Amino acid sequence: MLLLGVDEAGKGPVVGSMFVAGIVVEAEKLFDLAAIGVRDSKQLDAVKRERISEKILKMATEYYILEVSPQVIDELRQVMTMNEIMVRCHARVVHRLHADKAFLDAADVNEERFAKRVKNASSTRMQLLAEHKADQKHLVVSAASIIAKVRRDESIRQLEESINCRIGSGYPNDPQTIEFLEEWISAKRSLPPFVRSTWATAQRLKANLI
Repeated sequence: MLLLGVDEAGKGPVVGSMFVAGIVVEAEKLFDLAAIGVRDSKQLDAVKRERISEKILKMATEYYILEVSPQVIDELRQVMTMNEIMVRCHARVVHRLHADKAFLDAADVNEERFAKRVKNASSTRMQLLAEHKADQKHLVVSAASIIAKVRRDESIRQLEESINCRIGSGYPNDPQTIEFLEEWISAKRSLPPFVRSTWATAQRLKANLI
């Protein structure tokens, strides 16, 4: 049996893209995922995530990582909620991959509703199960969370290299990120092009500093 796990990284940051990853493995490979230390990406440091990520991709039958840029997120938020965006993103990943059963990290208070909406949007015939904290309950979702997190970390490092400046994690509760945004806005009188301008944090800083 082929199992698909889907999870995201970067739903909440004010800086950078969101990544939704899907990975397909044979059910027998769950033992191997456990053996290499796969678990929820938040329980692993960056070095371990990168090392394990390489091993996961070698085990995968298929995988796909969807990048959703800040500009796309801002545009979509004009016509739909963030929950609806998550449905569409998960559906695109599910549609691209092939498995017998999929496990999703539910991005809705109603798990069954999220699974049903993703299934309808993806037009898939595979069985879908959405659960809260699925990345802590299902190894294949944990694997997807690691892949997504590693890709997001890479994207933040690439951003920092491109502007020769430290950004921090990109999350609104990160003092380094806020300091970076304050300095950028004060100097350039505008938000950085890689910021989600519809986020409350971005709106507040822009109003206070411009």
